[in-house]
Amino acid sequence: MQLRGHITIALLLLAFQPISAQNVDDALQHARAVLKQAPLVDGHNDLPWVIRENFGGDVEGYDISVVAQFDTDIPRLRAGGVGVQFWSVYVPTALGPMEAMRTQLEQIDIAHRLIEAYPDDFAIATSASEVEAANAEGKIASLLGMEGGHTIVNSLGALRSMFRLGVRYMTLTHFNGHDWADSATDDPRHDGLTEFGNEVVREMNRLGMVVDLSHVSPATMRDALDVTEAPVMFSHSSAFALTGSPRNVPDDVLRRVAENNGIVMVTFVPEFVNDARRKWAVGLIPLVKNAATDEEWRRIADQYQKDHGEPPAASLSDVADHIEYVAKVAGIDHVGIAGDFYGAEGNELVVGLEDVAKYPDLIAELIRRGWSDADLIKLVRSNMLRVLRDVERAATGLQLIRTPSLETIDEPVSG
Repeated sequence: MQLRGHITIALLLLAFQPISAQNVDDALQHARAVLKQAPLVDGHNDLPWVIRENFGGDVEGYDISVVAQFDTDIPRLRAGGVGVQFWSVYVPTALGPMEAMRTQLEQIDIAHRLIEAYPDDFAIATSASEVEAANAEGKIASLLGMEGGHTIVNSLGALRSMFRLGVRYMTLTHFNGHDWADSATDDPRHDGLTEFGNEVVREMNRLGMVVDLSHVSPATMRDALDVTEAPVMFSHSSAFALTGSPRNVPDDVLRRVAENNGIVMVTFVPEFVNDARRKWAVGLIPLVKNAATDEEWRRIADQYQKDHGEPPAASLSDVADHIEYVAKVAGIDHVGIAGDFYGAEGNELVVGLEDVAKYPDLIAELIRRGWSDADLIKLVRSNMLRVLRDVERAATGLQLIRTPSLETIDEPVSG
């Protein structure tokens, strides 16, 4: 009788404790199954800059075929269910104009060499059909995204050249504004886009390059949405209503993105997804935005932390909250995911989303919140591929009625 009582108690304990763990495991297995069916499109990864800054651009010497030093390598991309990666070819705004353009070309070169170094795992893609073809071969489709319109140095010819080199989105600004567009993290100079800035958007539409509104001011967002003839993207932003960072997207713009049939790709940067963290970091961006190297950035950030103490942590749950908010306001057809992994370490990372292997954990959280497979597939893949196809379709039509723009910033060509 006593033995039977002990067995009954043991069975009761098993009935309660493991169920929670089992549910977690079930959700994670479910997430991996979704990502196997619909390999994830990630909107932004700064590995080319990490290689430049930490390894002198030595793509061949920094082996990512094995688990590597920082947050991104092939084993963890595979574990994370990543099927499509936009590689950011970032260039700091602190550089002078011609140095910025030279660095931009070097960053594109690093990205191409990175993709070419692992032909069994990566394939360059410049269209939605090439993405699908690469995935059909079991490869991670690799697209390039320029981060900052300052690097075209006010030249539409340079913009067209970047497109020919494979660039498929351009963020109109980065930390600082410039001659034709205002940034979210700089004093406004134009109240949005200038007329030349409008022409940059129109020429991007004609080319088939996605207009990326991450990093731009709300006025620039609205101006670009007024002008564009194709869907736009936010390649790595989150919801302003939840976290009041100037890098995030206000509700009225979220609604306009839906009308535009564009996409907001929610990012994992702690300051953009957790409001306590944003408040802690409010003085940091003005200090780091003119840093030209990672070494300078780290020195400033380390000193800031010494002065302001340990930052509040951001969590995977915070990121899920932003995804759900964008889905609620803009609609489920207009939300995506962008890790924005850039070689950060320690408390610069979202807890639970420390590297590119962690995407299934985020999807599992959404499954536990009741997301359907159909909506998850839109989030992780089909929304962004739709944007690419729509941008390509718009370009095909525009090229029938418009020739390459000859407008310059000093001598506008009349319509």
